[in-house]
Amino acid sequence: MSTLTPGTPAPDFELTDDGGMPVRLSQFRGKNAVVVYFYPKDDTSVCTKQACAFREEFAKFRAAGAVILGISDDSVASHTRFASKYNLPFSLLSDKGGRVRKLYGVKKAFGVIPGRVTFVVDREGVIRHVYSALSESDGHVREALSGLTKRT
Repeated sequence: MSTLTPGTPAPDFELTDDGGMPVRLSQFRGKNAVVVYFYPKDDTSVCTKQACAFREEFAKFRAAGAVILGISDDSVASHTRFASKYNLPFSLLSDKGGRVRKLYGVKKAFGVIPGRVTFVVDREGVIRHVYSALSESDGHVREALSGLTKRT
């Protein structure tokens, strides 16, 4: 469900996080792997389950030297409420208008539902793993952890 594949340089972007601060993908280059996950909407059942699954495995991502960035087109205020409500220890980025979603080739399902796609980007800024499943939440976490240990 994405036009980007493993081995492709991850397109750089800058979005505002749930704390109102700008986050740029390239700020992690040379320091951290980054799990970038696109999801449809804050506070919906599958999206909440997915965010909480990432939260539950957060220590494993941290031990692997990875940063997690969740992206949807919800507002910064919506992300702030969502992150606070579920004690999310990672950043949620607001992609109003879906510019970054389009940049990453994440299509809408049925033409209306924003896709759910997870990318693992290595420390050099190269995509190492892509996983797409709209109605599944836990698989994204499992696949992201697996993608962090993959060597391509």
